Amino acid sequence: MEANNEKYVRLSHMLKEWTKEDVVVAFSGGADSALLLRAACDAALENGTDVYAVTVMTKLHPGSDLDTARRVAREMGALHRVLEIDELDEAGIKENPVDRCYRCKKSIFRKIRALAETLNVRCVLEGTNEDDLHEYRPGLKALKELRILSPLAQYHITKQEVRELARRRGVSVAERPASPCLATRLPYGTHITCDKLQMIERGEAYIREMGFYNVRLRLHGDIARIEVDAEALDGLFRRREELTEQLKELGFTYITIDLEGFRSGSMDIKIS
Repeated sequence: MEANNEKYVRLSHMLKEWTKEDVVVAFSGGADSALLLRAACDAALENGTDVYAVTVMTKLHPGSDLDTARRVAREMGALHRVLEIDELDEAGIKENPVDRCYRCKKSIFRKIRALAETLNVRCVLEGTNEDDLHEYRPGLKALKELRILSPLAQYHITKQEVRELARRRGVSVAERPASPCLATRLPYGTHITCDKLQMIERGEAYIREMGFYNVRLRLHGDIARIEVDAEALDGLFRRREELTEQLKELGFTYITIDLEGFRSGSMDIKIS
C-alpha cells in the first residue's frame, strides 16, 4: 500500500508539471486511462488548466465503451472529445496482420496528435501500465515514435496497483474488466469483417450478462472458444445449454469452452 502511494505521489508531481499547460489524455473509459485522467484532472485543477479526454470510436471496440467514457469524463470534469475512425481501411489491418496493433496505434494516435495540435496542446498522455510492457504489444513502438507519454508505465504502476489506486480515489470504473480491441478475438491472418466483430461483441455481452467477469470469445473459423476465469468454468459449464442456444442464435456454429480459462493475449502464444 505504501509503495502504491509513493508511485502515485511521484505521478501526481510530474502531472503538476505537465498540466501547467492544457493536456490531452487518450481515454478509453477503462481503469488505466481513468486513473490517469483522475490524476491529470486533479493536477490541472490546481494549475487552472484544461484536460481533454479524447475517446476514439472505432469498429474494433464495443459501442458501450463510448457511453462509459462519456460518463466518466463528465464525472472527472474533463473536456470530452470523440474521434470517429475506420481503422480497418485506414490502418491496413483487414487481414489481421501480426503487427496489427502497431498499425492501428499508429493510425489512431496520429489522429489524436493532430487533434491535440488544433487544440494548441503539446502533451498527449495514454494509459499503458507496467504489466503491458511485459506482453506482446507492438503498438508500444508506435507510441514511442509519435512521442506519446505513458506515465503509468513510466512510474511502474501495475494493473493491480491501478485498480487499488483507482478505488481509493473514487474512480467509478476501478473494477471494470479490461476491454481490448475485438480483433484480438481472431487469429492473425484472418479476414476481419464487421459481421464477425458484431457477433463477438454480442456474444461476449451475453456471457457477461450471465454474471461472468473476464470474458473472451475467440473465433477460429466456425469454432467459438470461450475463455472465462478458471474458477468460473464450472458455473459456465453448468449453463452450457442456455449458452449454446443463445450463441447459435447469434450465428456461431460450434461452441467450445477453453479449459485453461481466461488468458490475456492467448492469441499471441506462438509469436510472443
